Amino acid sequence: MHYQRRINPVQRSLSRPLTILGAERKLFFFAMCLGAGTFNLLGSLLGGILMFLLLYFVARWATATDPQVLRLLLRAAKLRTQYDPAKLSPVVITRTT
Repeated sequence: MHYQRRINPVQRSLSRPLTILGAERKLFFFAMCLGAGTFNLLGSLLGGILMFLLLYFVARWATATDPQVLRLLLRAAKLRTQYDPAKLSPVVITRTT
């Protein structure tokens, strides 16, 4: 029996991350919340806007670099450290007779 290879077309819009003004949605919302929090804490509209803009441009850079960076950062805290042979620490073994 001979099987033919099946090719499914995928639209480009399905593989793009969902963004707001070029920043990933969750990072954009985080920047907005911290900007609003800065405004409420300091009582300074300029401080809130500057905090939002700073975090917004960091979010745009992170989205352009790797759209999955937020997922990576959130999962990295949950995962255990892996064995790294470059960071080998010798184990002391004592033999008793």
